Amino acid sequence: MKKKLNLTKVKVLRQREIAPGVFVLSFMRPWDFVAGQVVGLSGSETEEARLYSIASGELDDEVDILYNINPEGRLTPWMARLNTADSLWVSEPFGTFTSNGEPGWWIASGTGIAPFRSMFRTGLTNGKKLLHGGRDSQSFYFSDSFEEVLGENYVRCCSRQVCPHAFHGRLTQYLEGLEHLPADEKYYLCGSAEMVVDVRDILINKGVPFDNIISEIYF
Repeated sequence: MKKKLNLTKVKVLRQREIAPGVFVLSFMRPWDFVAGQVVGLSGSETEEARLYSIASGELDDEVDILYNINPEGRLTPWMARLNTADSLWVSEPFGTFTSNGEPGWWIASGTGIAPFRSMFRTGLTNGKKLLHGGRDSQSFYFSDSFEEVLGENYVRCCSRQVCPHAFHGRLTQYLEGLEHLPADEKYYLCGSAEMVVDVRDILINKGVPFDNIISEIYF
């Protein structure tokens, strides 16, 4: 998912490994943005940028970027070695994968949770239900905050191990097992192309209008 963008240099504030091979990189917020938007990141001004969803709130002083290392990639192994005061190149935020304060569903797999964490920290939680699919108990990033605020409206779907307080299986299995899905609410999907397509098919088969399904695919 690459795009030629105008990039500016920023300094890294901190780097945290929140799960094996999964990091949150932070820098001072240089611009305003809307929760759910993305930015391009690069190791230099001339290289093509890779797009990442912002994972912090609109009023946070810092911008958080959630990512996992792709051993075969060029950017993420380099990003994981950055320390405080190191530099990287960042575009201005853009994109239309944005939510609002009305009831709806946030559905994510893996690091696709990033835009929903941004919406969450911005306070767009009224009537929201968050579904997060992951392989094991370490896959549910920022879960403590979600659980504290959303309570039973935060559902973890753990596919490869039995996790405490989580549905055992894929999030598609969880959705297929629901008898009713509100047809008048918006459904926001963020994750792999396979997940987005599978979930979209399930929602449509359960009577959710296509126009009420908003998706963001990562690669």
